[in-house]
Amino acid sequence: VSSGKVKIYAPEAFLEAAVAENVMAGNAMSRRASYMYGNLLPADEKGQVGAGLGTTTSAGTVTLLSPTDTITKTGEKRVIDGLTYEFLMAPGSEAPAEMLWYIEEKRAISAAEDCTHTLHNTYSLRGAKIREPLPWSKYLNQALTMWGAKADVMFAQHHWPSFGQKNVVHLLRQQRDLYRYINDETLRLANQGETMVEIADKFKLPPDLANMWANRGYYGSVSHDVKATYVLYLGWFNGNPATLDELTPVEASKRYVEFMGGASAVLSKAKQAYDKGEYRWVAQVVNHVVFADPSNKAAKNLQADALEQLGYQAESGPWRNFYLTGAKELREGVKKLP
Repeated sequence: VSSGKVKIYAPEAFLEAAVAENVMAGNAMSRRASYMYGNLLPADEKGQVGAGLGTTTSAGTVTLLSPTDTITKTGEKRVIDGLTYEFLMAPGSEAPAEMLWYIEEKRAISAAEDCTHTLHNTYSLRGAKIREPLPWSKYLNQALTMWGAKADVMFAQHHWPSFGQKNVVHLLRQQRDLYRYINDETLRLANQGETMVEIADKFKLPPDLANMWANRGYYGSVSHDVKATYVLYLGWFNGNPATLDELTPVEASKRYVEFMGGASAVLSKAKQAYDKGEYRWVAQVVNHVVFADPSNKAAKNLQADALEQLGYQAESGPWRNFYLTGAKELREGVKKLP
């Protein structure tokens, strides 16, 4: 690269975005990423079986080389190694700096991470700036308009190609409509007075979108993408003044447990709920007992049991990994890393 023999092409503002996202908040992101990708779980049927978008993160040395050439506008063309590339700028979609491209001689679209074989994250559980589903959908529509009629193959990072012009067009349309629906339906329900949690709990994709393999929540999920869209437009505050200045989780949990009759009473009822399969509720309510008294082994084991069941049922790889890593930590404590 330094000799000029190899060039690195990147979209405008790529380096600034990479540093801002991965360095400035890097410590916090790295800790949460170990949960999201299941790096601390055993690789077996009760542990890490994948991350949804791919198998897991790489374990090699982390490096970053500065781009030598910058792409700045949609429609810009470059000849690279004898092939003609046409670029489509897509900032603020899957990443703050992103671009798609078309290789004329190969009749091939590279969709970057904007059109994959899964519902992607509009918010990454490892922590990141929220991604905007509305422009994301518009970029896919632009790709469809620019290249859909002349593409024989489309590929994206992490996933297998789509072959045949009809299949390429179908995937672009479905993913375009997927992100647009998440944007529009979230806003529709918010404008009717629904809160973030209420919208996510009741949100359903239309059957045509929900039943397509590439739109399933193997990586992102409808639930947390919808919540991210709510926060994108309206922020974290749900409009209820009782939530404007809440107690910290530890302080609130101590009082919840006291008001509910003590830890033993909470755990007795929680065990009954667990036996009924109410795992979401058990994880939520027993969490107060754990925060109120981190030494309560019975509470930690019951919450771990509930998290495991939620993990085994999760369609999203990151959800599964978060649940199972949380369960492991409750039973074994925080793993000390080098």
